Amino acid sequence: MNFSIQSILEDNEFQLIPLIQGDFESIYEVASDPRVWEQHPNKDRYKREVFENFFKGAIESEGAFKIIDKASGDVLGSSRYYNFDEKENSIFIGYTFYGTKCWGKGINPRVKKLMLDYIFQYVDKVHFHVGKENIRSQVAMERLGGDKIGEEEVAYFAEPTRTNFVYEIKKENWLK
Repeated sequence: MNFSIQSILEDNEFQLIPLIQGDFESIYEVASDPRVWEQHPNKDRYKREVFENFFKGAIESEGAFKIIDKASGDVLGSSRYYNFDEKENSIFIGYTFYGTKCWGKGINPRVKKLMLDYIFQYVDKVHFHVGKENIRSQVAMERLGGDKIGEEEVAYFAEPTRTNFVYEIKKENWLK
C-alpha cells in the first residue's frame, strides 16, 4: 500500500482526524446511546465494556477516524478504512456510526464523499459491510450509489459473526 489510510480529511464543515487512544471518552460519549446501535448487528456496543473492545479494534486497524463538526468542535462519530486488497485494488469503508443528533441531516453522505474522493485516488473499488437488518445503512448505501454484490458472514473484532450485505462502489461510477 503506497498511500495513507489515516490522512486528515476535511471540507468546510467536517474534519476526519485519525483516531488515537486518547479519543476514547469523546467517542464513547457518542456511542453510549443504545439508539445508535438499534439496527446494527451488534446491538450492545453502547455498553462500555463492549465498546472498549470495538475501540481497541478501531485503534489496531490503523485506519479509523473521529468525525468532527468544525463549527462546534463536537465529535459526531467515527468511520474507518480497512481490509485493503492489493490484488483487487480495493478497500472497505465501514464501522461507521454517528450520534443521534446527526441523523437525518445529510452528514453521512458528505463524510463518505470525503472518504471516497480521497481513497479513489488510490483504489478502483470500495466495499462496505452492512448488517443484514440495518435498513437505515442499506438505504444510505443505495443513496450513495452502492451496488449490493453479495452477502457474507463477518466476524467483527472479537465479536460474534454476523450476516452482512456487501456493497460496492467502483471508481469509474463514482467519478461520473
